[in-house]
Amino acid sequence: MNAVERIAKRLFRVVLSVATIWVIGHSGAALADEITVVLSGQNEIPPVTTPATGTGTLTIGPDKSVSGKAAVSGMSATVAHIHEAAAGSNGAIIIPLTKTSDNVWVVPAGARLTDAQHESYKAGKLYFNIHSEAHKSGEIRGQIRP
Repeated sequence: MNAVERIAKRLFRVVLSVATIWVIGHSGAALADEITVVLSGQNEIPPVTTPATGTGTLTIGPDKSVSGKAAVSGMSATVAHIHEAAAGSNGAIIIPLTKTSDNVWVVPAGARLTDAQHESYKAGKLYFNIHSEAHKSGEIRGQIRP
């Protein structure tokens, strides 16, 4: 094998190694679920007549990490959460959201689903719920479906 062939072979190995490392490093992001949810008073249990609307965005990583936010309009939100329950029923709070502006609530850094909550997520049994002073049990809601 001459010098040119040895250099070509080494270069091929380097390129292959870099490509492998890049694919492994980016595979987690590629496997994350990104969901958009529409929130309305009609989804509340019982339904609420309100002009308020909202949109939730959520990313669930392969390690069960959670990030996202809910943006609302037409209401003065007092608290916001992600709850665990099927559509048509109310459930426990699993992730309290943090207010970042008058109309935006975010998932706190480091939030993660338990194994059981992740199973509920895959079954469509998580939901955003935004509460107000007028509707303390929730004014708008949106079911999170993968």
